[in-house]
Amino acid sequence: MKNLQRLLVLFVLFACNVLIFSQSKKSIFEIKNGHFLLNGKPFSIHSGEMHYPRIPQEYWKHRLQMMKAMGLNAVTTYVFWNYHEESPGKWNWSGEKDLKKFIKTAQEVGLYVIIRPGPYVCAEWEFGGYPWWLQNIKGLKIREDNNLFLAETQKYITQLYNQVKDLQITNGGPVIMVQAENEFGSFVAQRKDIPLASHRTYNAKIVKQLKDAGFSVPMFTSDGSWLFEGGSVVGALPTANGEDNIENLKKVVNQYNNNQGPYMVAEFYPGWLAHWAEKFPRVDAGTVARQTDKYLKNDVSFNYYMVHGGTNFGFTNGANYDKNHDIQPDLTSYDYDAPITEAGWRTPKYDSLRAVISKHTKAKLPEVPAPIKVIDIKDIKLSKLYNFFNYAEGQQVVKADKPLSFEDLNQGHGYVLYRRHFNQPISGTLDLKGLRDYATIYINGEKVGELNRYYNHYTMPIDIPFNSTLEILVENWGRINYGSRINENTKGIISAVKIGDTEITGNWEMTKLPFPDQFASTIKAKPIDAGKQAQLKDVPSLYQGEFELTETGDTFIDMQSWGKGVIFVNGRNIGRFWKVGPQQTLYIPGVWLKKGKNEIIIFDQLNQKVQSTVSTVKTPILDQLVKP
Repeated sequence: MKNLQRLLVLFVLFACNVLIFSQSKKSIFEIKNGHFLLNGKPFSIHSGEMHYPRIPQEYWKHRLQMMKAMGLNAVTTYVFWNYHEESPGKWNWSGEKDLKKFIKTAQEVGLYVIIRPGPYVCAEWEFGGYPWWLQNIKGLKIREDNNLFLAETQKYITQLYNQVKDLQITNGGPVIMVQAENEFGSFVAQRKDIPLASHRTYNAKIVKQLKDAGFSVPMFTSDGSWLFEGGSVVGALPTANGEDNIENLKKVVNQYNNNQGPYMVAEFYPGWLAHWAEKFPRVDAGTVARQTDKYLKNDVSFNYYMVHGGTNFGFTNGANYDKNHDIQPDLTSYDYDAPITEAGWRTPKYDSLRAVISKHTKAKLPEVPAPIKVIDIKDIKLSKLYNFFNYAEGQQVVKADKPLSFEDLNQGHGYVLYRRHFNQPISGTLDLKGLRDYATIYINGEKVGELNRYYNHYTMPIDIPFNSTLEILVENWGRINYGSRINENTKGIISAVKIGDTEITGNWEMTKLPFPDQFASTIKAKPIDAGKQAQLKDVPSLYQGEFELTETGDTFIDMQSWGKGVIFVNGRNIGRFWKVGPQQTLYIPGVWLKKGKNEIIIFDQLNQKVQSTVSTVKTPILDQLVKP
């Protein structure tokens, strides 16, 4: 009994201490008299951006400790609406999606937190963070003063606030600022068909939704310095992205902020984004270090975008476009040439910035955490090979008179196989101007060509014999995340299919191929006999294998001899590969491997060479372009 009483007393004392500690940690962060103030004292933000969905949860603390050891005092992250609302009204904030845990981990490490909830985030992320199914709501106009759209953003912002309300600095948490919208000035410049007054009304309504939800910490906007006229909004501090001219930074902020600061570069780029089929960009470490020094000398707050990029696992990558390409899909790797690599390694750039920051802050920095262990796995045997068309026979089929888009099929990602049987021969130019985004074309299971939105290649000659089946396997490459075309983001075949002048209608079959996690459970087909596997050259194929490990560690699967597709390891979609590069390896986090038996599935939609093994290496290959 006495022991029980002692335990109760100890518990009460512990609880009281926890309460006192949490209350003592409550602080005030504010913007006042042209400065950031923390508990009434001037404060400079030295932040780095990293995104929790792009890093395995088990590595969050390691990466945050890397940031702390670099000399940073804050971490900035976007919040990705479509990552959490998995289908209409179905929210997930647990496990890998536990934003609250990410923020608390940052606090444990000693970092303040800045959140950027959008609702639009850009970020080289699928659809800029919007749920794909918003496009199915009739009358909804994305990123406009539209009641249907604003009703959806309200639901999202309310859900988000409920997750983080206790984590604002005024409640003892680490969250010091919240961004309203994101680079809205760019959208205003791109959508001049919408009156400026309407743009401003929408922007103000997003700020109001955030404040009405309960966010009480300071708000800010971020835009190119020449775009403040469209992007700034009453009630939020204007900050500049990519501005290296401090005189100009102060001039434009003063113009839109009552002739005073504080001054912040919310996106300071130590690296840059990368697309498939394009050179991997590099940013000189010395240039970044010198600019950091200038900011520190002039009391300009900053946020490195990105300090650590991570990975676009699964189908989360976004895309851009330009005058030469109707789409430019982003790589699976989001390494970004950042100071901390995709796998969490320090770089010479990291060391340069650490030295500059340390010189100015004069604080003793923590030791840099050791890197995660790296392994290589030789000759993983791919013991089962499946004809992908046989796999497709066991999946859901929808029939219609005309091809249906992914959205019509209520499918967000992956692939759709379009089939049409012809009783009579037909030949001419196959016209797929409505292709979104990449198609391989087959007649009776034999490949006859490829069409590709990156190269603006939408037509090809075709000759379909009597009593034959046309098969078009379409891959969704990821929805555009930046620019005015963000409102044109349906996928699949979205307009008429023509051969010559004839529109092909009637008896279309669409097989839905979303490639969910735990993909192995969807395979119902029988493997191809070893003696017949050579016949699968140029036929889309699934490879399945198992491998044993006595130790785990990070590794990179080498896809240099493969074509195009996706890879699953132990039920997780680790992303896309494509022979054109520049990315030739895919990152496999060691925490997703296990001692003992592991499983791998590779889908190669080109399958130009029938494979029997695959290996991993210890060093990534991210800058090797190959001519298609």
